[in-house]
Amino acid sequence: MSDRPRPPFERPTIREVASAAGVSRSTASRALSGNGYAAPEVRDRVRAVAKEIGYVVDVTARSLKQRTSKSVGVLVSDLRNVFYAELAAGIGEEARAHGRTVVLVDLRGNSPDELEAAETLVGSRVSGVIATPVSAELSAYLSRIGVPLIEVDRRFDAEGTDAVVVDNRAAARDTTTRLLDAGHRRIALLIDETEWTTGDERQRGYLDALKGRKAPVDPSLIVQAGWDAEEAKAAALGLLSRQDRPTAVFAANNVLTEGTWRAASELRLRVPEDVSIVGFDDAPWMSMVHPGVSTRQQDAGALGAAAMRALLERIESPDAPVRTIVMPTQFLDRGSVAAPPE
Repeated sequence: MSDRPRPPFERPTIREVASAAGVSRSTASRALSGNGYAAPEVRDRVRAVAKEIGYVVDVTARSLKQRTSKSVGVLVSDLRNVFYAELAAGIGEEARAHGRTVVLVDLRGNSPDELEAAETLVGSRVSGVIATPVSAELSAYLSRIGVPLIEVDRRFDAEGTDAVVVDNRAAARDTTTRLLDAGHRRIALLIDETEWTTGDERQRGYLDALKGRKAPVDPSLIVQAGWDAEEAKAAALGLLSRQDRPTAVFAANNVLTEGTWRAASELRLRVPEDVSIVGFDDAPWMSMVHPGVSTRQQDAGALGAAAMRALLERIESPDAPVRTIVMPTQFLDRGSVAAPPE
């Protein structure tokens, strides 16, 4: 092999690997890919040469030849939110375990970019997509062009697309019931987009619990806020500044919980002596404050791993019946719930 410096950005080729190892190009290809026979000593020699000269398989070229790839596309709503970061990590870990690579797109809360991002993934020839969808348009587009999709966390196409979710309605019902059991009757709900299945089902679960106990339903205590902590704090300040403020707040995602906690702190309300707070989803800060924040935890990493397995099964069996995988949740009691003040 020549010691001549390689020009910048010029990658070693399979032809150079074959020449240096003293084998044909096809033998070098078989030795590196593991597809087809290559004698063990030849395979080891070829791989040693490839490592020495810095050769890596051009997965783009391979996918062009095979018209698909070992890559999977992942579309998440906002990696700044720890839930989506852990979800993506779970997908990535499971993908590596199955010899897959991940092409990750972070929408950073910009929902209108979803279809454009999906088109980019399709252009990269991913073998399938896992997404936290924001509309039914994504499943319609990918179904039309034959790219498998797994909806995770929320869903829009129950009839035609596999999904990995939790039972949000039952989880919210149980969480609200815990506040009722503590003696609360004026329970506020801070909720995100009810056009999404997550928000809609959590609101339904909250109402189920109140109606089940014949507790009054005050529509003014149901306040919608988005996925921004400042917006959530402003909404919570409005609730907690009222003369007839609620004695408890159920904040239905981790961002809303953060906003509620910050609002209570700003108003110098003691938790749980003056107001009880429960959340949905966990975040590291919730166990670092005092008292800790009681919350409904869903294992985001496990959701991601299950979605990756579901995608691989769908790729393997494209005609199998559509299915929904429901993952468990658990309530973490950290001391932010008490009886309402006198």
